[in-house]
Amino acid sequence: MNKTKKAIIKRFKITGTGKILRRLSGQNHYRAKKTGQDKRKGRKWIALSKSETKRVKRYLQT
Repeated sequence: MNKTKKAIIKRFKITGTGKILRRLSGQNHYRAKKTGQDKRKGRKWIALSKSETKRVKRYLQT
């Protein structure tokens, strides 16, 4: 039995329907030059693609 990767748990959210969500990248610094619209878009969670979902679920073997 494999252990669950703790870094994966911290970075992703799993919805009730089984989708895996991630945050938008590039939101930690250099935000002064971004527009307000870009900053607001960065707060949202984005669903992973099917191939990425498959890979992440393999690390989440709980």
